[in-house]
Amino acid sequence: MLENKIIVLTGGSDGIGWECAKAYVKAGATICILDKNEVPDDRAKELITTDKLLMLTCNLANEQQVQAAFNTIIEKYGRIDAIHNNAAIAHPSKTLDETTNPEWDLLMDINLKSILYTTRYGIVHLKKSQGVILNTSSMVGSLGQDNHAVYVATKGAINALTKAMALDYAPFKIRVNAISPAAVNTPTLQAWSQEQPNQHEIENYLNKLQPLGNMPKGDVIADACTFLLSHAARFITGTILPVSGGAELGYRTLI
Repeated sequence: MLENKIIVLTGGSDGIGWECAKAYVKAGATICILDKNEVPDDRAKELITTDKLLMLTCNLANEQQVQAAFNTIIEKYGRIDAIHNNAAIAHPSKTLDETTNPEWDLLMDINLKSILYTTRYGIVHLKKSQGVILNTSSMVGSLGQDNHAVYVATKGAINALTKAMALDYAPFKIRVNAISPAAVNTPTLQAWSQEQPNQHEIENYLNKLQPLGNMPKGDVIADACTFLLSHAARFITGTILPVSGGAELGYRTLI
């Protein structure tokens, strides 16, 4: 589905990002991961081939580092076919009034401003390839979530930004979509769970959240992302696609 595509993937060293990396390589793509953490050698062996992995250590809140990463990718491959803006942090889990200025700034920089930077330095190449942009959002961006104000705000902004970008770049045949998971068993979700006052109840709550069953792993998200980046989704843009097991549907008792 993604044969010979060059895909830039931010935040791809673990969690949903790493599941996407594996799925993209399996579908035939070369992935360029931009992350502050490197992919460990033992994890890299999970790929069907490491020849299609370029790992670039990058602070996505630093514009110069993002620009340098894109320069490296173009020097090596000569083009970019897709950008998947997946990088995000979820800490801290607080109400708005409890959030400090540095915490606000870091969440906004990693979750939102990084999209500005990847677009700023990638858009000229996507115009040439008539490529694709995919943003990782969250169901909380549509539904809200208690005790997690700034993270929720960044995901709601990603939803709105995705639609604006889809309109701006449609004349260049660039598609822009977002993926919207609910509870997915990742290191980020595990860290969030540990910040909650009722930690012993959280896993049970999250497993009941999706009508289709317990919390999935990131592979279910990766499969949907692979579709959205592929030619099969060639007439889809501006969509916030729920991959949530129906978590947003109906009134249900979760306790």
